[in-house]
Amino acid sequence: MTSLPSILGGLDPTSDRAVFRQIADQLREAIDRGRFKEGEKLPSEAELVEHYGVSRMTVRNSFSVLQGEGLVHAEHGKGVFVRPRPPVRRLASDRFARRHREQGKSAFIVEADAAGSHPKVDSLEVKEEKASQDISTRLGSVRRVLARRRRYLLDGRPVEFATSFLPLDIARGTQIAEPNPGPGGIYARLEELGHQLDHFEEEIRARMPSPSEVKTLQLASGVPVIHLIRTAFDTAGRAVEVCDTVMAADAYVLSYQLPAN
Repeated sequence: MTSLPSILGGLDPTSDRAVFRQIADQLREAIDRGRFKEGEKLPSEAELVEHYGVSRMTVRNSFSVLQGEGLVHAEHGKGVFVRPRPPVRRLASDRFARRHREQGKSAFIVEADAAGSHPKVDSLEVKEEKASQDISTRLGSVRRVLARRRRYLLDGRPVEFATSFLPLDIARGTQIAEPNPGPGGIYARLEELGHQLDHFEEEIRARMPSPSEVKTLQLASGVPVIHLIRTAFDTAGRAVEVCDTVMAADAYVLSYQLPAN
């Protein structure tokens, strides 16, 4: 490792900014400038104590700031490491293109292929259930739905989990109700059933995860989630699916193309 004085500066005794925040600022800048690479171990507590002339608790508080920002993660007995940048670029303008379904690929497989990662789906559950008020409204006042719940992994790491809700008059008794809906996923089956897809509407917000989401996605401390609700419409204007998705925010970059007129 390059010597710390050449990477990190010194403390400003005249600043009214707390010492642990000054240290966090310098470590953050070094990460942003690539002086500490993705997956690289940061200087140890002892090294930073010696460099800055501060207590171990001060250094630990600095690490806590960076963990809270999702920039680093601690491994017990090993140290603190720079978190990898998002590996998956989700292209909103391309991920549901019909050509992918015709090739037998779901949107998640397309994204995994682009990222050079190995995709996997687990924790699959398919069942009929009563629609919540929100889902019922989005699907045109249906009372019951077919719900498909699944968790997605890339290279063994959980990155998102999603639930698709479909009207029973469309999905019941079809391959959509099977654990494996077949090549191209449920959108390919919807189109085979005569529901030619016309467009999708998405609502996106960022928030901190619930305890169950932290467990399901195995999130590190300070990592937020992206909560996305997508509604699929057919060419007749009917809402044929609502997908409620929660994604690890450190696993994705959401990319959009917007018209200028």
